[in-house]
Amino acid sequence: MTSTRVLVTGAAGAIGSAFWHTTHAALTLRLADIRAETLWSAPHEAVALDVTDYASCLAACKDIDVVLHLAGDPSPDADFHSSLLPTNIVGTYNIFSAAQAQGCRRVVFASSAQAVEGYPLDVQVNEAMAPRPKNMYGASKAFGEGVAASFAHQFGMTTLAVRIANVADFQPGQSHSPRDVAAFISERDVVQLLARCVEAELHGYHVVHGVSDNRYKRLAIDATRALLQYAPADDAFDLLNIPGGARPRQGPNA
Repeated sequence: MTSTRVLVTGAAGAIGSAFWHTTHAALTLRLADIRAETLWSAPHEAVALDVTDYASCLAACKDIDVVLHLAGDPSPDADFHSSLLPTNIVGTYNIFSAAQAQGCRRVVFASSAQAVEGYPLDVQVNEAMAPRPKNMYGASKAFGEGVAASFAHQFGMTTLAVRIANVADFQPGQSHSPRDVAAFISERDVVQLLARCVEAELHGYHVVHGVSDNRYKRLAIDATRALLQYAPADDAFDLLNIPGGARPRQGPNA
């Protein structure tokens, strides 16, 4: 059986590193990052990639089935003109365009909970709700969601926008804001979610949510569970030993 060939952009970042360090026997990985020298010792093919350069994106996408696009500036305080515009906006378009030109069948785009952070904190955001960013970083991710939808509809690609929330390593006794606890996703849960995005049998454009199975969730995951068979293992409230009684039983996203 031929393994799925996956390009991971931003592979030297925290999420990218967690993904490729986890064994996926059915995947053949090409790791790409502007800091490619940090990847040379990885047990996978590694290439230098500047997403602002279209020719570099074309070369990285050659002979690839699925692109897992994690590259970008992740800072909510990033400057728009010097960073967000070239990296998160032009770079995201370049990757989708190069993937389509090279015949890639799927692009998984790392969006962010910041794309919907403009909703009130007492509103649980579900996968069907439109982007509502409250900063330009979130706006750049909302742009990426629009690009993903456009390429699915125009070119028949399968595209997913993954609204990844608060990837963190919570330890008992730590103090975090209620929002960050409700938005928590563990490293192993985000790796599982991204692997399901790469491997699941589906077509068209989809928005999915990246949070763990927290007692209370900033982002709903009902549709994500059903679409991807996503089965998060962790709960921020348990990890932090936050009291509050048994998990509510009225639904998985209570």
